[in-house]
Amino acid sequence: MWLSQGEERGIQTRPGVSEMPLPQKKRWESMAKGLVLGALFTSFLLLLYSYAVPPLHTGLASTTPEGAAPCSPALSEPEAPTPANGSAGGCQPRRDIVFMKTHKTASSTLLNILFRFGQKHGLKFAFPNGRNDFDYPAFFARSLVQDYRPGACFNIICNHMRFHYDEVRGLVPPNATFITVLRDPARLFESSFHYFGSVVPFTWKLSGRDKLAEFLQDPDRYYDPHGYNAHYLRNLLFFDLGYDSDLDPRSPQVQEHILEVERRFHLVLLQEYFDESLVLLKDLLCWELEDVLYFKLNARRASAVPRLSGELYRRATAWNVLDARLYRHFNASFWCKVEAFGRERMAREVAALRRANERMRRICIDGGHAVDATAIQDSAMQPWQPLGTKSILGYNLKKSIGRRHAQLCRRMLTPEIQYLMDLGVNLWVTKLWKLIRDFLQW
Repeated sequence: MWLSQGEERGIQTRPGVSEMPLPQKKRWESMAKGLVLGALFTSFLLLLYSYAVPPLHTGLASTTPEGAAPCSPALSEPEAPTPANGSAGGCQPRRDIVFMKTHKTASSTLLNILFRFGQKHGLKFAFPNGRNDFDYPAFFARSLVQDYRPGACFNIICNHMRFHYDEVRGLVPPNATFITVLRDPARLFESSFHYFGSVVPFTWKLSGRDKLAEFLQDPDRYYDPHGYNAHYLRNLLFFDLGYDSDLDPRSPQVQEHILEVERRFHLVLLQEYFDESLVLLKDLLCWELEDVLYFKLNARRASAVPRLSGELYRRATAWNVLDARLYRHFNASFWCKVEAFGRERMAREVAALRRANERMRRICIDGGHAVDATAIQDSAMQPWQPLGTKSILGYNLKKSIGRRHAQLCRRMLTPEIQYLMDLGVNLWVTKLWKLIRDFLQW
């Protein structure tokens, strides 16, 4: 068939119309490659996450193999501590300690005290494997301890966990001292909301500028007890201690759990009275003043700490009613211990502790105070930051410190992650997560 010149020209131009211009074609190929790489990277993150964050166990079933010999029998109540400082006769420093590390309660500061004491005396720590916690929020199990072997015995357990008394008891001698620390639940909730809120998906529905106030106006509208990381935003103390944080406040189990904590722990410290708590701890453990010196670690900068108003404080307390009952109970028992210790004696020892801390501040800290993360000069002093913000303060170590104090200063100022690495802990998951966060600038 013969075609006209116009038709021939039309046939010749059609291929040019249907073909994609070269730059546009390359752009689509790049996008396709990016999508494929993104899918592969996301799959890798999900695989890593499935290992790093185990599912939340609702039961207390142990993951330790059956027949694993405990270090000590699981006692219903801990043995009474030995005579404390100031009592008739001398006392020996107690070196077997379980610290149930609760969240957002100044527990990182207390952790540093325990790290230093254990390192100074060559004690054996039960450390997690791969991370800086014992697979939290899963319940603790002996098998989670780095290099665990059946029958292994440890001096100190102090990393974050969801408490499982029988599993912990099986790792320490019968006379081990159990301690923990609590905080005013409304203030703890505020701190937890700002620190963990970005990793609790149901908070993403909050659209206002003050998400905390918006949430507290109608928490049931947003809260999902089965939601991912929901435990961070209701009765976190109860949860950390191994109990159901959504328990009906009218249930008799609430008071039973509180009394169980009282039986199991020799001392419950209070964050609001940290110095008084350390004096009681020093007395209980028969330690020296130097053993409980501290700098405040893992603290937020003032601009990142909005204070709850009277009404919001009331709402936050009501929302965390289980923690509120727990705190009221141990606030009362704390002051009974102070009375037994002696008010005047307490005042003298708190003053001595503060003087010693002030002296160390002048010796150790460049500028004499904590600074923003961006002003920290040594990466070894850089604290772990919450997702999306650098609100946690740190310190700069003075460059000229005498030999007598150089080691103590560095240890007192070293953040938790770096201290764990100094102690030889395998933190491959935590380190990988940090690399990913740094790469994505989270």
